[in-house]
Amino acid sequence: MSDFDSYPPPMTSTLNDAQNDTGRVAFCGPFVLSAITGYPISKVETAVNAYRNLPPDLRHRVKGTYADEVEGALAVYGFDMALKESFMHVERKKRPTVWTWMQKPRNAWAHYILAIHKGKEGHWILIKGVKMCDTFTEGRWTFVVDGPHRGARIMEVFEVRKSLDV
Repeated sequence: MSDFDSYPPPMTSTLNDAQNDTGRVAFCGPFVLSAITGYPISKVETAVNAYRNLPPDLRHRVKGTYADEVEGALAVYGFDMALKESFMHVERKKRPTVWTWMQKPRNAWAHYILAIHKGKEGHWILIKGVKMCDTFTEGRWTFVVDGPHRGARIMEVFEVRKSLDV
């Protein structure tokens, strides 16, 4: 996997904006991965495709991702992802909204990936502290209160931290 080593790992105390270097529309999974790792979307799509056991020369666009694919791609870049809360057992209308979840205490230093309902489909958003990032913000960080997903219902919450194994 020498392709993943071609960029030095970015280690900053600031929030990384997602970098869409593909020249096309990218989807929520790669946007979230790019914002966490600091790597461009083309690199994180390569990591997702490697997890899917696709040939490395195949430049396959990643349209949808499952939690295990996001976790596998994060592991390539030295991050651990753990399920913190699941609301899949609760009726959709009774699941907490992003805004009500934001009122709960949580680690301000960790990234949280939230699987939310967006219409009839699922959508990934990334939250750190009081800011969020996803495709709707075009990869830039914005305050959750100003974001487009305050009323969206949450399916699952994952906590992402830098792996101690690296």
